[in-house]
Amino acid sequence: MSDAAQPTAAEVRAAAEAVKTALDRHLAAVERRSGEEDPAVYDAFNELAAAAEAYDELLYDRYDEVTPFEIPGEDTLPPYTGPEEPSALSVLIRRDYAVAEPQRLMAQARRVEAADEDAPGAGASGTVHGALGLLFGEFEPDEIASRHKEFGLEEGDSTLWVTAADESAEPGEWLEDPFEQVDPERVVCRFDVSAVFDEEFDDGDDDDGDDEDAEDGDDAEDDEADLAELEEDLDTDLDEDGAPTRLEADR
Repeated sequence: MSDAAQPTAAEVRAAAEAVKTALDRHLAAVERRSGEEDPAVYDAFNELAAAAEAYDELLYDRYDEVTPFEIPGEDTLPPYTGPEEPSALSVLIRRDYAVAEPQRLMAQARRVEAADEDAPGAGASGTVHGALGLLFGEFEPDEIASRHKEFGLEEGDSTLWVTAADESAEPGEWLEDPFEQVDPERVVCRFDVSAVFDEEFDDGDDDDGDDEDAEDGDDAEDDEADLAELEEDLDTDLDEDGAPTRLEADR
């Protein structure tokens, strides 16, 4: 950054004073709070966060120094302002997967395709796109989540939000735009699953690294054997009449 673009020492000092003022206001709001979700405390918190972030940026631009403060991300939910006794609710779920083993995915889809005369167009299982459509059309999302490795998928982050509503939506009302009108202030609760929550345990696992490397080779061989067995089942999994049998789903 050029000297002309740098903030002045006076601007940095003013930002520091703004942080002090915001701290005083936040403490005063906490001391006078009327409950656990007092909006005055929430507003004071946001003002303090904004002041601290502005000071941190100016301090870095001017002196190449940073503060020890960490500002929570924007995904922090605001206080709940929905009905105290909701008469309706919506459950929003997002689960991310990586297609780790495309061949296993398509092999499972071929089993479904062979067993279901009403399956979409023949040959759909020959592509990852088509295989995904077959499997998610055949199995419930919770079953896929519990058996994701069987389908060649690798779990990513997931989240579940429960939101309150004043009344139930009319049939078909939100189908065209199901996820765009979520009000964060009506989220009753949320549950997140992510690998980042496990990072604090990673350091303690370093001593086991050599053992895990040895096991990785065995796992790869086991996966290849499982896939070969799965392919063989496609040819042998027939009923007494010679018709393919449906893949059993533990629903």
